[in-house]
Amino acid sequence: MKIKKEHINPTKVTLTVTAEAAELTPLKESIVDRLGSNTKVSGFRPGKAPSHLIEKQLDPAVLQTEFLDAAVNQLFVAAVNHEKLRPVAQPNISITKFVPFTTLEFTAEISVIGPVRLADYKHIKLAPKKTEVIAADVQEVMNTLLSRSAERQTVSRAAKLKDEVTIDFTGRDAKTGAEIAGGSAEGHKLVLGSHTLIPGFEEGLVGLKANETKDLALTFPKDYGSKDLQNRKVKFAVSVKEVQELAEPKLDDAFAATIGPFKTLAEAKANIKKDLSAERQRENQATYDNELVAKLVSKSTMDVPEVLVDDEITRMEEEEKRNVTYRGQTWQEHLDVEGVTAEEHRARQRPAAEQRVKGGLVLAEVAERENITVTPEELEVRLMLLKNQYPDPAMRAELEKPESRRDINNRLMSEKTLDKLRTYATKA
Repeated sequence: MKIKKEHINPTKVTLTVTAEAAELTPLKESIVDRLGSNTKVSGFRPGKAPSHLIEKQLDPAVLQTEFLDAAVNQLFVAAVNHEKLRPVAQPNISITKFVPFTTLEFTAEISVIGPVRLADYKHIKLAPKKTEVIAADVQEVMNTLLSRSAERQTVSRAAKLKDEVTIDFTGRDAKTGAEIAGGSAEGHKLVLGSHTLIPGFEEGLVGLKANETKDLALTFPKDYGSKDLQNRKVKFAVSVKEVQELAEPKLDDAFAATIGPFKTLAEAKANIKKDLSAERQRENQATYDNELVAKLVSKSTMDVPEVLVDDEITRMEEEEKRNVTYRGQTWQEHLDVEGVTAEEHRARQRPAAEQRVKGGLVLAEVAERENITVTPEELEVRLMLLKNQYPDPAMRAELEKPESRRDINNRLMSEKTLDKLRTYATKA
């Protein structure tokens, strides 16, 4: 087999592969044997006739098609391995010469992962962030629990802080007047001063009575969870339906017993603090890992195949579409709210998608250099843990699919690689 390699660009390669009879004859014989297992030849049991007799019984077109499929696949894999390429998509293959079963030449255009020039990751430092839960955090949770347990009494006076109001509201873009997706509700119950809604909303309802209305001109915070609403000026039309005064229970051991298996208030607070600490630790760990990988990416250089970035954009959009559907909005409505076309939306996602792909590439490179692997036992343990979380038989069967097992294996590899990077980043 002869191989000629040409680089179209750093992430696209063309291979020209030529094979002669020495490589092709054994392959042809194996194809004839396989097809002959169900071919009847007079005087022989199925599959027992000599190859040259079986071949005479075969449809030449079928034999040639089967041969070319098998030969191209086998030779392509051998050429890729010989050249130590890392394909990231199906190749574009063209057969340029074929003399039946004696000479075969084809070209394969392949998108590949180019060289990753990894930074000295062992000397990248990043201090871990401290996880802290203070008494005020615990008290905030307690206040929410007290509010939920409070006795409610309808009043005719104007609403004040710590009252619960039942409201209808509609949010519209201050500039276009278009209704904001997820920005409207009917019969919504809200405790004033709970900081549940955006700044200014609850404060704006203080002083209103039942059956009164008010328009609130507000701006969504710059760090709001939904990106398309960040820093957005919105006008809310609010109608108060009911005002209720809350009579909260006493915060004592008896109340603690109503919210869980606790004997004392101190025990309940300790449990809340433990849960908050665990939640913040997970959040801080995710933030730290993202910053650490971003730091490594910024110091490394690589050429990213466009096909990987395009695939990542598609994954990001699929996740976004699920969230949009959950909010009761169509994808086109979402695009209209953002004021972009589908093509513009994809283009806007490209920098983040490219960063994600680069993060995956540097982690894979670190894993290779550190000889990090996932053992079959580790994979089975993770699968067992996941299955225990999902009693649904269909979901359990989904976890056993090859693609699911690959995804879980990749996740474990990333976790182990991040563990190694954290060790270097925090080592004195």
